[in-house]
Amino acid sequence: MQKEKNFQWLYSLAGVLTLSASTAADAQTTLPDTLKVKEVVITPTRSEKDPSQTGRSVTVITADDIKKNGDATLADALARQEGIYIVGGTQTPGSNQSLFTRGAGSNQTVIMIDGVRLTDPSSVNNTPDLSELSLADVDRIEIVRGTHSTMFGSAAVGGVVNIITRRAMQPGFHAAIQTTGGTFGKSTSVFSENAALNYTFKNGIYINADLYNTNVSGLDATVDTVTVPQPNTPARDRDRFDKMDVAARLGFRNGKWDTYGSFRMSQQVADIDDRAYGDDPNYTLDFNRNLFTYGLAFKPSDKFSVRFYGGFTQLERFSVDDSSIVNTATQETDHTYTDGLYTGTQATNELQVNYRRKGIELVAGGGMYSETMNNLLHTHISNWGYHDTIDLDSLDLGVSTFNGFVRAGLDGGLFNEKWTRFGLGLGARFNQHSVFGSQLTYEINPTIKLSDDALLFGVYSTGFNAASLYQMYAPDKDFTSGLTRGNDKLNPETSQSWELGFKEQLNAKTSIGASVFHTEVKNLIEYVYLWEKNTPVDSLTYLDYRGDRYLNVGTMINRGAEAYIRSQLNEKVSVEAQFSIVGGKLSYQPDEVDTAQTHGHHVQLYSNGSFIFKDVESVGLVRRPSTARLQLNWMPVKPLRLQAAVRYVGARGDVFYNPFGGPFGSLASQAVEDYTLLDCAAHFTFKKYATALLRVENLLDKKYTEINGFTTRGRGIYLTFRFEM
Repeated sequence: MQKEKNFQWLYSLAGVLTLSASTAADAQTTLPDTLKVKEVVITPTRSEKDPSQTGRSVTVITADDIKKNGDATLADALARQEGIYIVGGTQTPGSNQSLFTRGAGSNQTVIMIDGVRLTDPSSVNNTPDLSELSLADVDRIEIVRGTHSTMFGSAAVGGVVNIITRRAMQPGFHAAIQTTGGTFGKSTSVFSENAALNYTFKNGIYINADLYNTNVSGLDATVDTVTVPQPNTPARDRDRFDKMDVAARLGFRNGKWDTYGSFRMSQQVADIDDRAYGDDPNYTLDFNRNLFTYGLAFKPSDKFSVRFYGGFTQLERFSVDDSSIVNTATQETDHTYTDGLYTGTQATNELQVNYRRKGIELVAGGGMYSETMNNLLHTHISNWGYHDTIDLDSLDLGVSTFNGFVRAGLDGGLFNEKWTRFGLGLGARFNQHSVFGSQLTYEINPTIKLSDDALLFGVYSTGFNAASLYQMYAPDKDFTSGLTRGNDKLNPETSQSWELGFKEQLNAKTSIGASVFHTEVKNLIEYVYLWEKNTPVDSLTYLDYRGDRYLNVGTMINRGAEAYIRSQLNEKVSVEAQFSIVGGKLSYQPDEVDTAQTHGHHVQLYSNGSFIFKDVESVGLVRRPSTARLQLNWMPVKPLRLQAAVRYVGARGDVFYNPFGGPFGSLASQAVEDYTLLDCAAHFTFKKYATALLRVENLLDKKYTEINGFTTRGRGIYLTFRFEM
């Protein structure tokens, strides 16, 4: 009954989609024809392609979309799209933001800037925090849902997000200045400024510069469980979050050549709480990333082009927790000081060749990708006289991957004139990993043009996700078993995925699409406890502990369906709607455990506390809800545009620590209720170059939970002014 209730909203929206599509199609027949702006995407096939004719689930978010919607962060822009859920996106600024695509894990979606992959090699699972990525200098964002390892290698199990930055503009000087101020709850404030400059010379040389800055105060990131405050109890700590991005690009572009070099610096300081339900006045996290990208492309004709591009990134995170207060009534501390310096580097270089002739599109290339990491940790407990240092520098941790790929898009007309509506994409990629050895992935992508504006497509693709450096080399060792936490005998996670989809441009102003998908990921990398093999599971004690480790064990299945409609109903009203239904399960079998990597000891999953001495199955995936969104835009008079959006997030499971899950405890799943949020905005154009935007998030001030123990934003009111020339 509860499950049916959770999906009622989705079923209702499905009806709205169908009815709106029919209404829009009828309404548009009475409108004058308009010219369609030719739009292209490059991410799905690594070649310029009309998205409506691409046999993939693709979404393009333009810079104009970002301005119209008033998106303040990358998470805001992505969360509007079907198949995507951002954990941390509606929490207080500075909270870690993780991307889940079609139910895939947060480390199973590739995030790129100008085709250069962006990760965090210093983190446990190599996943970047979306909060570090601002929308400064963004020209458009291309999203490809579904396994795409053939084109982009490791981690592209759930999909790909490619952030494409601004390049040359019309000759002359261009500038845009934007400032925002607002509040999203008691005692909170946010102020941000963004300045973008461009000068494009008539000969094709251009210079870009962007500055983004935001300052947030009054944060209280965790849930307060104290119902009756004690006398003289100090007020809960109010934290800050400060962020600044600087970007610059120098390039040259004409009909044949396109070359550029760019630099992007991201800095942020988060003075926030580091654990659920804990008000910590002494925890700070500093993050810095420097990213260099470069490229050179030559296109002598419409049939042939060659491109070399790459990038290098250097990052560091520095955390400090100085004697956290554990009893606010007495100001008692735990007498502990800890700090950690987490550093990493990435380097990417690739060469790509495109060839096009009647009936065939060919792309081929290859390159190298490498990562390094180091952790330097200090712990000092003053009342014990204890001091410890962990430095991974001597381990010289790093990996590299060489790859070669090829993809051919074939028109059925090559073989028979009657088959011109049929198409077939075939691709393969060979990877040589310095630890895992060779990996081969491939894809088969048939399409059928039902009409000039309607496309039916299918995809079968394989993928893989390499273990992180930490998962392979974390040096923590159990002195009884001799086993280390890191495991360099890990295999990469592998996936098989299929998708069946449909998209149609009903007319110049209405598009619809839908798809169903299924992904199976094997060799899941799990964090486990090991326990003495000669002691029965129900008799284990602390003395039987034999260490913790990363292991390949288990299979994850994600499946679901998506649909969308985007329509300009008339000259004043437009509608956007989409929904995503996501489900899945995890299964584990004893014969999947490599006893050589566990010395035959009992294996306990930290993720749910289960011991793998028999088959284990868990239905449902934590933090992967079904979602739906409906947005209406109305322009009552030409300078004014009003917007209202309803967003539904379904019930789901979240993790919590269960102290009774074995001798050391473990994680367990706890239900989190569904919620619905109402946002609205008013966009006013004073003159051609001056606009104002009033945006209200969570208009009804809904109290809801995204992650147990952490707060979410209340009613937010933001005012933005933008000037451009």
